[in-house]
Amino acid sequence: MERVGRPQLQPPVTPTNVISNPFAAQLSVVMADDVAEIQTLVKHWLSEAGHLVRCASSGREVAQLVRQQHVDLIITDILMPDEDGLSVIMDAKRTHPEARLLAISGGGLHLQASDCLLMAKALGAHDVLLKPFNREQLLSAVSRVIQSGV
Repeated sequence: MERVGRPQLQPPVTPTNVISNPFAAQLSVVMADDVAEIQTLVKHWLSEAGHLVRCASSGREVAQLVRQQHVDLIITDILMPDEDGLSVIMDAKRTHPEARLLAISGGGLHLQASDCLLMAKALGAHDVLLKPFNREQLLSAVSRVIQSGV
């Protein structure tokens, strides 16, 4: 079972490993993480599930993307340079209150992941996901976040 943290890319999509879209419609997703491999893997998993995914490596890039397009879901790492995920959550709650928010974190040098995720939840993230995570855990968290807004 593949996990995100120090990700390895999955094999190419074939009819035997394609997952169906568990959501009612295609979601417009912004995925923010400063680790390019995590962006790539999450984008792959969500695209496989039928969603449109754009990636950002900082909170500042997220702000630019959400000004350019409608966004249903923002998935943000908490610890990133150039505006962190906590800023992303606070800004999104103020400027795009209809967007659903999923915070992810593996912690950092001075902060435990659980502390990062508690702060994210307190600031308004609809759900949180601890790194490392696998495809099923990600899709389950996305489903919970979307269904909680219905």
